[in-house]
Amino acid sequence: MSVVPMPRRLGVLGGTFDPVHIGHLAIAEEAREALGFERVLFVPAGQPWQKAGRAVGAAADRIAMVELAIADNPAFESSRLEVERPGPTYSADTFAALAAAERASGREPDLWFILSTEALRGLPTWHEPDRILGLCRLAVAPRAGLGPAGDPIDGRWLSRHLPGREDRIHLLDGPRLDISSSDIRARVAAGRSIRYLVPDAVAAYIGDHALYTSPARRIEPP
Repeated sequence: MSVVPMPRRLGVLGGTFDPVHIGHLAIAEEAREALGFERVLFVPAGQPWQKAGRAVGAAADRIAMVELAIADNPAFESSRLEVERPGPTYSADTFAALAAAERASGREPDLWFILSTEALRGLPTWHEPDRILGLCRLAVAPRAGLGPAGDPIDGRWLSRHLPGREDRIHLLDGPRLDISSSDIRARVAAGRSIRYLVPDAVAAYIGDHALYTSPARRIEPP
């Protein structure tokens, strides 16, 4: 059931978006509708600490693809906050900056972090997880294609792993789309179609800029 949009309620979907795909868009729209977000902010990562040592596509390409993907949804926006920040990217710092920007604009922050159940499992090991949960609430989307990975994400799991924070977390019903950026990159490298996996404009950008076609593709500097 759709919830009437709440003024100032902001959903935030972060990721490398290398590339952005329809799974990202579907999750963002599901969260927007279910929780009444006024806006959903897509935040491409700069230097994600979880992926240290791994090649990540150039920020300019990832931002351009996000902007193409969300152009037809007036509730979706992109942010360069993380790619313009030097050093490793930490979600706690991102949400602190977003909360400060909201207050500077005369609004009391109502921030929601959209993430997958897979990401939620790893949250206790992130940089300053308590600070994250103090700055925002979580909208958690199920991740299709994953086998059992310990306890199911439910009230008991939350009480065991994030005690006292259960009311900060909302579990979304869907969508369950088994799409990954790594699979899309592999398909491009193999010369296979990515139609219906990414928006047409993103597919065109990937083709026009010869992304993911060889190990020599542009990557972020160390």
